[in-house]
Amino acid sequence: MLEYDELKIEFDGLEPQLKELAAALDLEGLKKEIAQLEEESGKPDFWNDVENSQKVSRRIGDCKNIVESYNKLKQSYDDVVTMIELAQEEDDESMLPEIQELAQSFRTELETQKLATLLSGEYDSKNAILTFHAGAGGTEAQDWVEMLYRMYNRWAERHGMKVTVLDYLDGEEAGIKSASILIEGRNAYGYLKSENGVHRLVRVSPFDSSGRRHTSFASVEVMPEIDDTVDVDISEDEIKMDVYRASGAGGQKVNKTSSAVRITHIPTGIVCACQTERSQHQNREYAMRMLKSKLIEIKERENLEKISDIKGEQLQIAWGAQIRSYVFMPYTMAKDHRTNYEMGNINAVMDGDIDGFINAYLKALSLGQL
Repeated sequence: MLEYDELKIEFDGLEPQLKELAAALDLEGLKKEIAQLEEESGKPDFWNDVENSQKVSRRIGDCKNIVESYNKLKQSYDDVVTMIELAQEEDDESMLPEIQELAQSFRTELETQKLATLLSGEYDSKNAILTFHAGAGGTEAQDWVEMLYRMYNRWAERHGMKVTVLDYLDGEEAGIKSASILIEGRNAYGYLKSENGVHRLVRVSPFDSSGRRHTSFASVEVMPEIDDTVDVDISEDEIKMDVYRASGAGGQKVNKTSSAVRITHIPTGIVCACQTERSQHQNREYAMRMLKSKLIEIKERENLEKISDIKGEQLQIAWGAQIRSYVFMPYTMAKDHRTNYEMGNINAVMDGDIDGFINAYLKALSLGQL
């Protein structure tokens, strides 16, 4: 069959890409590192230094995940090639749909692993904290925040990542005024850093009885989750802490005591809040972690030498300087203004299908086009 011949030619051409990926991942180096670290972890005094032992254990896990993911990809390649050859020998047309499905799955995973090699930033492997804020526009803008909030939750689900709500403030009539979520998964920040910025919505508002077209804005801040292994110097006299009662979707599932915490970093004016844990101490710990993450992210983004170089005016949201537009009317399209990548299936985008935008951003970043 012609289809089998075409698939065989395509997959013969993909084999060099597999070898290039193995070299880019430095598989042999990773295997040696795993062996060395496992030898270190087997020493009697290994757990005496808890901080170092946890760091070593995490690194072993990360290295093993990379090697195992590549091995599964290589096995998938071998399976497709074997099935093609078997179907050709037996002249079996019935196997074509299954082979095409496996082939597409391989292509997707190959592209994903190739893109992962571009995530070489210091914090790219970290979990991601996303914070949403509604722009001007009242209920319409708050509804737009809820749509974005759902979009990133769906993206995380698609990639098998865990989502934890950190802060949530309901809109006055509908939607969300502001919210923060933690997305936990391998390279979560590396992928989602492309989403940092202002997002623009154009549609006929369901809240406008006249059926007029509205333009709304919402900002998405993306930060790496900074754990205790990263030292960020924040003195107590630089922060102001307020406590209040939890409210909104997160608060309804917690208690109604004044356990929610809002921390303000006085030198920069950065505000971080958490209300979803039961104790004030836990919420303060999360809010401080968010503050550290935000300071680190701004320092990296602005290419600053020290945290103290961050100035408050750099934190203002520039409404209208959108990174991406989502148009529902008069046509349907989502377009990224940095890479010019666009997608016409707006419903799929809002359902979390944003990998095309993320991949285009990472490719452009690696080529120095951003």
